[in-house]
Amino acid sequence: MKIPYPRVATALIITVTVLVAAACATTASLPLGDAKLNGTQEVPPVSSSATGTAMITVTANKSVSGRVTTSGLEGKAAHIHLGAPGMNGGVVIGLTKNSDGSWSVPLGATLTDAQYASYQAGNLYVNVHTALNPGGEIRGQLNSR
Repeated sequence: MKIPYPRVATALIITVTVLVAAACATTASLPLGDAKLNGTQEVPPVSSSATGTAMITVTANKSVSGRVTTSGLEGKAAHIHLGAPGMNGGVVIGLTKNSDGSWSVPLGATLTDAQYASYQAGNLYVNVHTALNPGGEIRGQLNSR
């Protein structure tokens, strides 16, 4: 079958492609990573069979969203912290407990420019605190790559 207007069809395909690419660029997000949490990443390391997964995203405007799931512990608090691997640091974002083993980033959470730079350098981590280990029982380093 012959297309009666090949130039129109080509122009239409190019236009749609450009519009889709532009839409993707404006809503782009960079995953902080699917960090695996365990006791060996804590500082100092903690002997624990508990585990967790962080699935957190930061958008181009530095807003943060996502969740953390855990098993094998009764979490009392969970946070995103500023700190390189092997170093402890202050809380950047406190997470909201949804149910046992489920935490989420509160709506409206954002990173400052300095925190975003730390995120890009791999210097943010998630940890979950318990009564037995109030400094943190499991931890996972977030990775922007």
